[in-house]
This record gives sequence, structure tokens and C-alpha cells, in this order.
Amino acid sequence: MNYLNKIITIVLVTCITSITVKAQVLDKSWDKITDLDEGAWFGTQEAKDIAENVLLYQRDIGGWPKNIQMQNPLTKEQIKELKLLKSDDHNVTTDNGATYNEMVFLSKMFRQVPDERYKTAFLKGLNYILEAQYESGGWPQFYPLKKGYYTHITFNDDSMVNILNVLKEIKDKTNFFSIQPSEDVIEKVKVAFNKGIDCIIKTQYKQNGVLTSWCAQHDEKTFLPAKARAYELPSLSGKESAKIVLLLMEIENPSNEIITAVNSAVAWFEKVKITGLREDRTYNDKGKVIDKKMVEDENAPAIWARFMELEDNTPFFCDRDGVKKRTLAEIGSERRNGYAWYTDQPKEVLKKYPKWIKKNKILSTVQTVVKKKQ
Repeated sequence: MNYLNKIITIVLVTCITSITVKAQVLDKSWDKITDLDEGAWFGTQEAKDIAENVLLYQRDIGGWPKNIQMQNPLTKEQIKELKLLKSDDHNVTTDNGATYNEMVFLSKMFRQVPDERYKTAFLKGLNYILEAQYESGGWPQFYPLKKGYYTHITFNDDSMVNILNVLKEIKDKTNFFSIQPSEDVIEKVKVAFNKGIDCIIKTQYKQNGVLTSWCAQHDEKTFLPAKARAYELPSLSGKESAKIVLLLMEIENPSNEIITAVNSAVAWFEKVKITGLREDRTYNDKGKVIDKKMVEDENAPAIWARFMELEDNTPFFCDRDGVKKRTLAEIGSERRNGYAWYTDQPKEVLKKYPKWIKKNKILSTVQTVVKKKQ
């Protein structure tokens, strides 16, 4: 009887654990699911079901549309509609993690379940990325091109950095992706990556002759900072610039141009960081932010404004009317609470910078400044 009880207990624990893991996964957003550590879950039926959705949402051109929660079950009608949309490439993009997240997920699936369809879809995604690149080295937000600000070189929400991280893992033949293309394709990836880095160097903004950082988007022809949505004006970005610099710091044997770009950006981050200010948030019972206020706090960690003036780095904020305001409190509730106006991402740059300096045996006037403030 004791033996039977043990068996029953083991079965119950297994079932409860399975249900709990399933609930935890289904409760996550799509980008959180793609960020899960590789492991046995990617071999489960639940993961396989999600993978079927990922394959269905992929367009014939190779990329995916954005803002899709791939884990949500599909009805027969939705499946039929998605099959009909295969040739529709109007909304294929790398914005908001689209295409990047799906490729990461398929790679994790293939390591557990070597289904050739996952490999084929991944390689089609890679081909889409290569095809979408401008000759100048940048990437638009949508490809095929969509009229409007979408044609700008897009750093916004780390779109171009995500792409370059994919290419870097592949060209370096790391173990990050379980799927590796042919040597011919890897050579194309190397060329695309180098052109992308060259584009980053060319778009770094000079303020009164001094290199600073980057805008969330740059004109695809002039490389100058460019406007996107009404409240996303030409500016220097405290958010997107951080991921750009972190990418540059990952490059082995950096060129003099890359070293100059990193040193200049770090000096700029130190110059424009905001101290003594804390963001307080109020949430409703559903966990949604309903109010944000900036509060003076001498112990608050450093933060950076998302948008800063091109001429003098002054932070600014906008409603959908595009009129600049000097404080967050001056804009309406909808944009104030529905957008990330401050960031702490540059702190990771400042944390890694001294090690980068030491590793590459680089002399920098910034090094002393950073060490003193740590």
C-alpha cells in the first residue's frame, strides 16, 4: 500500500509540476517565451504547438509581422486565414523584436526537436534579413519598404542591433544558434555585418564637432537623425545608443573607428546622465501604469533621458502633437504613462567599459572618469 501511495504521489507531483510550468509559460508574453533558457520544455508538445503557429505566421518572403502573441491557440478559421496571407508581405518587419524573436525560438526548438521545417524557416528568416539591408549598411523598419518614416535606418527598440547580433553569432560560428547556414551564406553574413557596423560608425552624431551618440532613427540617405512618430523627434537617444555601444564592445580586435566610437559614446553617457531624480509609478489592479511622477531623490541611481536635444543634450518630452516640453509632468497622461521616457540601460555600458578598456589595451581619458565614479 505504501508503494502504491508513493507511485500515486509521484504521478500527482509530476502532473502538478507540468501544469504549473505550462501555466507559467502561457502567462508569459511572446518575447519572454523566446527568452526562456534552452532546455527540455522546447521538446514538449506545448512548445511544438507554438512552433506550428510560428511557421504559420511566417510570410513567404521569410520574415514575420510584429506584435503577435505566437503562443495563443489558433482557430481553424485563423489557420485558414494565415495560409492565405503567406504571400502578403506588407507588414513584415524587424520592429518590436519581430523576425528576431521567431528565429531565436526556432533555433531553440531545433536543438530539442530536429524538425527540418524549423531549420528551413530559420534560414528563410536569415535570407530575409540579408535581403532587407540597404547598400549603405542600415536596415529599414519594414521590408519590403513601407512609405513614411519606416524607411529610415532603424535603431528604435533595438531593431538594427537585434539583426546585427543574429549576424554576429552566425559569422562567429558560436553555439548560440543550433542552425548554421552554408559557408557561402556565412560569407554573405560577414559582409552584411561589416556593412552594418560601418553604418553605425557613419551615423554617430557629431555635436559641435564632437562625436556623441545616436538617434532612434537616421535618414537612410544623409545618415542624419530623423523624425518618426509625432512625439519621436530628431534627437540623441539615451536608450537605443546603449545597446549600440554594447554591440560595438563585443567586437573582437576593434578597429580605431570602433574604439573612437565607443570612447566618445561613453564620454557622452557620463556627461548627460541624470542624478538625484527617481521615477515613481502608480499601478491599477491589473498591473497597468496609470501615473508616473519624477521625484527628487539624492540617493536615486543614475538615469538617462530617452530624447535629448541635438544641440545641447537637453532632455525633452512630447505629446502626440509633437510640441516639446521640458518636463514629464507637462505632457498628457496618455503619453506620459504609455511611453518609456527615461532609461537606465547605459549603466551596463559604464559597468563593462573598464573591462573593455583593459581587454583591448586601450588608453582613454574616459577610463579615469568612469573609475572615479564607480
